[in-house]
This record gives sequence, structure tokens and C-alpha cells, in this order.
Amino acid sequence: MMLYLAIFDALLALFCAAAGVAAVARGWVVPVNRRPVRRPRVYGWGLLVAAFALCWQPAYLLVLNDPDILGPGIRGWGSLPGSALLLTGIILMTLSRRTGGNRQGNGTP
Repeated sequence: MMLYLAIFDALLALFCAAAGVAAVARGWVVPVNRRPVRRPRVYGWGLLVAAFALCWQPAYLLVLNDPDILGPGIRGWGSLPGSALLLTGIILMTLSRRTGGNRQGNGTP
């Protein structure tokens, strides 16, 4: 079962990394996100950081989880940097989006 999760996670990370490289190198964004993204390069860096985090967490869980290698009690410390990286990527992707703009009036239709 863990192998199926690792394969799915690797494919998801590969897609995120490919979209991130395209956004950083060429300024190209996936058509679904093209309209709300204002700064495609920042969006691409966010995708790359998120892809690295998606690779870090299962790699630590599957490969480095052996208690004989790292010792007991170290398991939780592997997911903490991965979670921090994922949160950083999400924050970068959020910062690349358009703002609400300057509305006129009170905002009611």
C-alpha cells in the first residue's frame, strides 16, 4: 500500500515541478490558473518548493524511517521540515495571485 502512495505522490510532485519550471523559465501557467495569477515566476517558485516538499515527506517516511539507522523518536522530525516547505510553497503561490483591486462604492450589487 505504501508503494501505491509513493507512486501517486511522485507523479503529483513531477507534475508540480514541471509546471513550476515552465512558470519560472517561460512565465507559462496552467490554463486553469492563468487568470488569477499575476506574477507567474513567484507562482512557479511556489510550485517548485511544494514539489520538493511532496518528495521530502514520503522519502523520509519510506526510506529514512528505519529506527536502526536514525534511532527511535526521530520520525516526527522528518515531517516537520516537509510541512514547513509545503506551507512556504502555498504562501508563495498565494502571494502570486491577483489582489481584489480598487473597488468603487460600498461593494453591494
